[in-house]
Amino acid sequence: LWLLAQAARASRVRTRRELAPGLYEHGVYDAGGSYCQRGDVCCHGRDDGCTVPYHDTLCYCDLFCNRTVSDCCPDFWEYCLGIPAPFPKAPGCARAGRNFPTGATYRENCNLCTCGPGGQWQCEDHACLMDGELIDAINRGNYGWRAANYSQFWGMTLEDGIRHRLGTFRPSPTVMNMNEMHMNMDSNEVLPRHFDAAAKWPGMIHEPLDQGNCAGSWAFSTAAVASDRISIHSMGHMTPALSPQNLLSCDTRNQRGCSGGRLDGAWWYLRRRGVVTDECYPFTSQESQPAAQPCMMHSRSTGRGKRQATARCPNPQTHANEIYQSTPAYRLSSSEKEIMKELLENGPVQ
Repeated sequence: LWLLAQAARASRVRTRRELAPGLYEHGVYDAGGSYCQRGDVCCHGRDDGCTVPYHDTLCYCDLFCNRTVSDCCPDFWEYCLGIPAPFPKAPGCARAGRNFPTGATYRENCNLCTCGPGGQWQCEDHACLMDGELIDAINRGNYGWRAANYSQFWGMTLEDGIRHRLGTFRPSPTVMNMNEMHMNMDSNEVLPRHFDAAAKWPGMIHEPLDQGNCAGSWAFSTAAVASDRISIHSMGHMTPALSPQNLLSCDTRNQRGCSGGRLDGAWWYLRRRGVVTDECYPFTSQESQPAAQPCMMHSRSTGRGKRQATARCPNPQTHANEIYQSTPAYRLSSSEKEIMKELLENGPVQ
């Protein structure tokens, strides 16, 4: 009988009002709200129609509000009854002319702010990737360039930016100890103040690709420089835009895909294995992921150092799966003038 009684009680149709959690049960969302006063609503007795919109729910301005857990409007007691509210109201925090309860949060660029028990906002103190004050400071100076607010970076911490938007590891001592290639220059040689590779080699300098939140600059920069160099040194007979994704997914020897990699490994792969074009193998790793994208394009030797693809293009709309390879990479001097002359004569460098 007891179980039947419990079941009957549970099956009783309850009103929306009785099912709704009390506004004071989890804190008042807007302790300074003037809902009853704003709508000039005060109803005597119980009146379920005596309501005012309250965020994503309703609050009531009738006398049935006199109970322990209430769904009354925050100003019901003061405005309708002329007495203090029977429940202690959390002090809350003010922002933009509104009051927020303890525990409320909002995001200020890359930092999360939380309303503390004392009525004060407590904010994180991360350095943000985009900083309005820094942008203004740069633009007040005479640095030869202007900073801008790139909105896709807004809300990211500087640490996030370093982890996701870069991705090239420091070269090993072996690479750093490579012999330098020196340009033949006279000590008094004068180089042009301005130089645009795209103007000197029209149609051979490729547009940059967006690496997204993939820490794969090691693959993007290698593919970009190799694309331009192949175009320039073939005198425009070949103008491939090489695939960073091919390197990210297939160059896995001591490389970490969208979590970083080394330049010497990328050039070794490009020389020994080769890659296809970005059209054939487009970039898909928009986010840094623990699990690397599987390699969709391998190559095999055809003799004399040449290679050919062993699979169709991952992009089924494209059938040209030629493998492009490079000659060995070389290291330049750290002299700025020699680097400038290298750019002027042979094209982009990394």
